[in-house]
Amino acid sequence: MKFAIIETGGKQYRVESGEVIRVEKLDVTEGSSVIFDKVLLKVDDDRVQVGHPYLEGVLVAGTVTAQARERKKIVFRYRSKTRHRKKKGHRQPYTEVNINKVS
Repeated sequence: MKFAIIETGGKQYRVESGEVIRVEKLDVTEGSSVIFDKVLLKVDDDRVQVGHPYLEGVLVAGTVTAQARERKKIVFRYRSKTRHRKKKGHRQPYTEVNINKVS
């Protein structure tokens, strides 16, 4: 089993080849390739490499399949006994990446 843990957008993701992940919005167009160089850990069958904080020379390559926005999340604030209500919606943008290679 070969996988890696990468960091992008302030979050960490466990990725394998052929997997599709949703990450925080990246400034790239659909269909273009993207390389993640902040690799924290890499597992290659029985060999484990741990970075301090990142691994040198280890890259994860992927292809951007979509730039989209999540479903709407409702933010509702309410204060009792004052007729105070505030309703707001939020849609977080994301980038969908197909992982091609962990090397």
